[in-house]
This record gives sequence, C-alpha cells and structure tokens, in this order.
Amino acid sequence: MARTFGFITLVVVVGIGGYIYIGQMQTLTSKGSAPNAAIEVIGARNDLIAIANAEHRYFATAGKYATLDELRANNDITMPNRPNYTYSAEIGDTTFKIIAIYSGADPHAPRRITMDETMDMRSE
Repeated sequence: MARTFGFITLVVVVGIGGYIYIGQMQTLTSKGSAPNAAIEVIGARNDLIAIANAEHRYFATAGKYATLDELRANNDITMPNRPNYTYSAEIGDTTFKIIAIYSGADPHAPRRITMDETMDMRSE
C-alpha cells in the first residue's frame, strides 16, 4: 500500500513539474516561431540583460549612463553578431532604455524588445 501511494505521488509530482516546465518554455518563445528565431530572441534578451548590467556598473562608477559606443569603448560590453537584431539606447540623466529591433523573416518573433533601468523587459 505504501509503495503504491509513493508511486502515485511520484507520478503526480512529475506531472505537475512537467506542466510548469512547459508553461515556462512557452513564455520564452512566441507561439509558432521557428527554432532559429526562438534562439535569436533568447540571445537578444540575454544581450539586453548584459547591456543593462553594464549600464548599472557604468552609472556606479561615472554617475551617469553611457551610450552603447561608450560602453564598447570602455570594454564594458562585447556585442555578438546577431544579423537579425540591431541595438540602440535612449539615455537620460537617470534613465536608460536599451532597444533590440528584429529585422528577420519570422512573423511570430517580437519586433522590438526593450529593457530599462529597472530591468523591466518588454516585447512588442
């Protein structure tokens, strides 16, 4: 009896874990997007996180936010080659917004991903 209960509990826990895992994976990629586009989207999101962290480090040392060119010149960031994404930054005295714009062919990929100084990422 105890073995049966343990086995049933194991099956339920694995089922719940699988359901949560699938839900998390669906939030990472757009429904219907090609695998290559999904990889590029995740890479662009990681790039935005890295750039935002570099902005925070720069602000801590210089007291202002930097342009992407300034971050590159100081070797704070290295930009990987993502042919379907271009990056830009809108810099203010106490704010910044990093923007990744998608120019690829996948209609399901987000066309614009942004991240601001609060580390809030948004996809459009």
